[in-house]
Amino acid sequence: MKLLLHMCCGPCSCYPVKKLREEGIEPTGYFFNPNIHPYKEWEMRLKTAKEFAEKVGMAIETDENYRLRDFLKLALPAEAMPNGRCTMCYTWRLEQTARFARENGYDAFTSTLFYSIYQQHELMKRTAEKFARQYGVDFYYEDFRPGWQAGIDISHELELYRQPYCGCIFSEEERYSKAIRKQRRKENRAKKRARLAAEAAAVQ
Repeated sequence: MKLLLHMCCGPCSCYPVKKLREEGIEPTGYFFNPNIHPYKEWEMRLKTAKEFAEKVGMAIETDENYRLRDFLKLALPAEAMPNGRCTMCYTWRLEQTARFARENGYDAFTSTLFYSIYQQHELMKRTAEKFARQYGVDFYYEDFRPGWQAGIDISHELELYRQPYCGCIFSEEERYSKAIRKQRRKENRAKKRARLAAEAAAVQ
C-alpha cells in the first residue's frame, strides 16, 4: 500500500510510523500545518518533522508556506460557532491531505492526529472518511492512541523538539494565559458541584 501520512509534527509521528512499519506499511510523511503559529514555532515544527524523517529513514513531502493570514480568515469566523475553530482546522488539513494523496498517486491517507489523546478523535474520523469519499482515495484508519507513552519515549530517544501547545495562536493563549486557566478551573469546579448535586438527588 502506498500510504500518505499527514504529520502534525515529529514527536506525534514516532509511534504511528513504528506501528505502520510493524504492519508492513512504509508511509510517506506529509507536513501540511497552516494552523501552527507564530512563525518561529511553525519553523521549528517543520524542521523537526524533517529531522524525524531523516533519523528514521522515511520519505517526506512538505508544504513550506507559512499561512497566518489564511488561517485567521478562517479561524476568526469559526470562533463564533461551537467547536468551530477545531472543526475548521481538522477539515482544512485532512481535506488537503486527501487531495494531495489523490493527485500524487497514493492508495490511502491517514494522519498522526489519530495518535493524540487530546484531539477530537471521532470528529476527525468522520471528517477523514468524508474526504476519502469526495476525493476517491482510501482513508486508512487506525487508532494510534494506545501508543501514546511509547511515542513520547521514542521522541525523547531521538532528541526531538517537543512543542508545549497544540499549534494555533489561540491554543498558545489557552496554554499560557493565567486568566483562562483560572476561568477553566472555576468552570470545572462548577461542573463538579453540579454532578455531585445530581448524584445526591438521584440517591434521594
